[in-house]
Amino acid sequence: MRLRLPAERPAEPPTGYKIAHPMLSGDGTRAGFTGVSLGGALPYGVLDDASCVYGRRHRPPARLCDCGFHCVHERETAEALLCTAEHRAAVLLEVSVLGAYIRFERGFRYARQRVRTATVGPCACGAPAVALADAGWGRPGWRALTAVCGGCAPTRTSVSLAGFARLAGERLRVIAGRAGAPAGGAPPGGAVPGEGFGVPELVAEAALLQARLDWFQSRLARLGECEERGEQG
Repeated sequence: MRLRLPAERPAEPPTGYKIAHPMLSGDGTRAGFTGVSLGGALPYGVLDDASCVYGRRHRPPARLCDCGFHCVHERETAEALLCTAEHRAAVLLEVSVLGAYIRFERGFRYARQRVRTATVGPCACGAPAVALADAGWGRPGWRALTAVCGGCAPTRTSVSLAGFARLAGERLRVIAGRAGAPAGGAPPGGAVPGEGFGVPELVAEAALLQARLDWFQSRLARLGECEERGEQG
């Protein structure tokens, strides 16, 4: 006789942690995420249902399959994954585990999730991120994004952290991590969607706008110099 573990009926949805790449739809109207391993070809929304990556008709999480969303129990375990070279551009997600789930020693495999918080690491130059910019790769219909600071953002297609939260919806919070720290090392606070932005969100938006303004002014100055040279010649 095969023993079965007792069914769990928690009063509140369990909390888990995972890493993922932020994504922006090709038309720029939706935001979501894609995983870093199994199921990475299927971007998902902030509130979404899992589907079988193998195209089978069963409902995730099937016991004899690997399908379903995956997360770990401990925040530190997910943060450690951000240290590897292939995952440096990923963000740390705090999720609510919804629907049916299977509990393992280190995490869950489950049917439905809500992403509550996304913590974005610093820009590649080491400065704090104020936006998410085109990372140069993607999935069909989706562009992958990476963290950028105000100085690196103007020359690339980008969306502010608050803008990403608005596009993602479902009360997602987007937090900027400290410069030189992994994504999970961010202090409390961050970009909260809606009209009632706080000081951190407005400062980040202002830094991004100022950086773009500086870039446009430098371009205009160069064009002016070129025109003067043409007239003198």
